[in-house]
Amino acid sequence: MNVTVSVENLAPCKKLLRIEVATEDVNSSFENITREFMKHANLPGFRPGKAPRAVVEKNYGTRIEEEVKRKLIPDAYRQAMEQEKLKAAVYPDIEELQFGRDQALQFAATVETQPDFELPDYKGLEINRASKVISDEDVDKAINTLREQRVDYNDVEHELQRGQIGVVNYTGTCDGKPLTELAPTARGLTEQKNFWIRAESDQFIPGFADQIIGMKTGDKRTVEVDFPAEFVTPELAGKKGTYEVELVQVKERILPEVNEELAKSFGAESLEQLTEGIRRDLEADIKFKQNRAVRDEIVKQIMDKVKFELPESIVLQETRNVVYDIVQENQKRGINKDIIEKQKDEIFSAANNSAKDRVKAQYLLSRIGEKENIKVEQQEVAQRVSLMAQQYQMPIQKLVKQLEERNGFGEIHEQILVGKVLDFLQLNAKIDEGPATLELADAGEVVEDATDAVDAK
Repeated sequence: MNVTVSVENLAPCKKLLRIEVATEDVNSSFENITREFMKHANLPGFRPGKAPRAVVEKNYGTRIEEEVKRKLIPDAYRQAMEQEKLKAAVYPDIEELQFGRDQALQFAATVETQPDFELPDYKGLEINRASKVISDEDVDKAINTLREQRVDYNDVEHELQRGQIGVVNYTGTCDGKPLTELAPTARGLTEQKNFWIRAESDQFIPGFADQIIGMKTGDKRTVEVDFPAEFVTPELAGKKGTYEVELVQVKERILPEVNEELAKSFGAESLEQLTEGIRRDLEADIKFKQNRAVRDEIVKQIMDKVKFELPESIVLQETRNVVYDIVQENQKRGINKDIIEKQKDEIFSAANNSAKDRVKAQYLLSRIGEKENIKVEQQEVAQRVSLMAQQYQMPIQKLVKQLEERNGFGEIHEQILVGKVLDFLQLNAKIDEGPATLELADAGEVVEDATDAVDAK
């Protein structure tokens, strides 16, 4: 096909291609498509495939034109991109300028292109890996966290002491008015019955718990508080509050003994088995964090070595994804929608910076994969889909259908490719052991239920 192309730079990663297909190629395509219609035309008065050209063109003229455009424009666009050595980041916007028989096809394609850059050195990167040995103290901390999951509360008759639980009734005001007049959504801060609070300085509102220490059951007390400047309810931030508090009950926390009974409550056959399971899970957690930290450092070093512009639409789409994740996470933490709305500019800015890093890393890792001929086999994608179906407890046919509807297979392919490229980079890095900088996960994360610790074996 005889294709003429001119390119105008609209932005670092955005081009306007003006593309012209020669008249002879247009006419040739019209001829080929018309013949195909003549072969299959089923018109009154004629046997199938025997209608004259003029009759076929009269009855199917519009459809023939659409089919010619449907074939010519994509083929010409692909050829133009190859001629100009451009790679599209997204589908182009096509504007038809001229089309018809006996004339050249002319159209314009506005397309965002993949960034053009030279790969930096990515082999032999010097990486410091934090070392960490699981100690008996680490295991003891994890066991104590498990004890917290089996804590009991006993009623006691003495005055409330630090660290104990006070069950209180309270009403809160500001300048003599209920807090809900300032913050309509703060009903829980305004009044509560039988509210449990641990007598520690950092509990509830700063300073509140300190002032109820020493109270006995039935005692009443006025508590003055200063709402912090960064208080979760912005209408109250920086203001003073007054609480009328009645102590209903004092409760003492009773932790279970570390013994065989505790182990069995988590599904272990013995305390030794529970301890061994916890140690293995803590070691696995550290290994995972070490591996992740090494990979993060590898990507950071490579990204620091090269700068290039990014396609705006790709960054914007990724920014939306990050914003969605941030909002979802904040909502899970119980942060009010109004607060999220007020911080939308800050959220977008942070999401945009994160998105740029993600997109840049994706291009770098994909390019390294191309250069090193790292490929993803269909069997690997199928195995990942099968594993996902098991995790989601979903019939695999249903999951496949969902993935097809949202182009999920492309995402899975990219995830596997990135993982294989990172494996390659880690294998070719120079990794030295350094001092421990990693923190252990909480026991609740490592051993989420009894079987996690036991089944590790």
